Amino acid sequence: MALPRVAAQGLRHRAAAIACLVLWAALPSMPVQAAAVPPPLAESARLAPLPITDDRGKTVQLAKPPQRIVSLLPSLTESTCALGLCDRLVGVDRYSDWPASVQKLPVVGGGLDPSVESIVALKPDLVLLSNASKVAERLESLGIKVAALEVKSQAGVHQVLDKLGRLLGVHQAQGADRVWRELQTGVADIARQMPDSAKQVRVYFEVSRGPYAAGPQSFIGETLTQLGVRNVVPADLGPFPRLSPEFLLRAQPDVIMLGNRSMQVATSYPGWNSLKAVRGNQVCTFSEQESNVIVRPGPRMAEAAQLIARCLIDKAPKAPASGVNR
Repeated sequence: MALPRVAAQGLRHRAAAIACLVLWAALPSMPVQAAAVPPPLAESARLAPLPITDDRGKTVQLAKPPQRIVSLLPSLTESTCALGLCDRLVGVDRYSDWPASVQKLPVVGGGLDPSVESIVALKPDLVLLSNASKVAERLESLGIKVAALEVKSQAGVHQVLDKLGRLLGVHQAQGADRVWRELQTGVADIARQMPDSAKQVRVYFEVSRGPYAAGPQSFIGETLTQLGVRNVVPADLGPFPRLSPEFLLRAQPDVIMLGNRSMQVATSYPGWNSLKAVRGNQVCTFSEQESNVIVRPGPRMAEAAQLIARCLIDKAPKAPASGVNR
């Protein structure tokens, strides 16, 4: 994305633009730019696993800390690694790509409909998956322990980290609480540095084709709120509502945020080229790698906030848009 232009429209606008430039330069050097992967958790630091209730309402109890874990959801793969147990992963779904070490693991297919035969061949003592996965019951019928954990809100991130830590035998202070504290501190640091010119703008964030958008109650929507901007998606539509393409014409957001694949579809929405944000070049198109960081609820949420902040600093109108009731 290009640096914001210094507007030559009076001292106030000039000062605001200079402030944006200073913040833009500072953001990449912040320690939250990329989430760190902790070293493997020492065996001596492992605790006895505790039972948890997963998102199916089922109690999952392990007799001993799992040694061979298959993860079928990228956010659970990342959370397992953030807890210091990347070395226990023996297989992942095709979308798990962070940290880089997991890219060397066997891939067992998609998260919703993976190859059961491939999973069984890895001899896991635990499989982590989404509540929407279609293979949980079949794996359990084969004697494999399964835990379904899924996140829609920031509070859910903390809850999943806590449940995952208890199930895997990781001390809460060293695991879930540490990861949660680090990501929350990172998001708060970014929020404190947001310039006034990037606050209170009206934002639309499209999560995926559909279009599916991030509502205020979603973890992405909560990040937008923490950064001081307003979400044009009504809260009563839920965390990730499917909207009509005409929604954007009615909402007229100041800034539009899209993943690169969504962008290819969005340009065909009715009235796309007439949107104020499109005419003003106030659209951020995140790359596939950046989109993965933002849409996965887990230990890289501070990095996600940084990417969103950069977009806002670059694309937010330098003065309130005319004709919009703020």
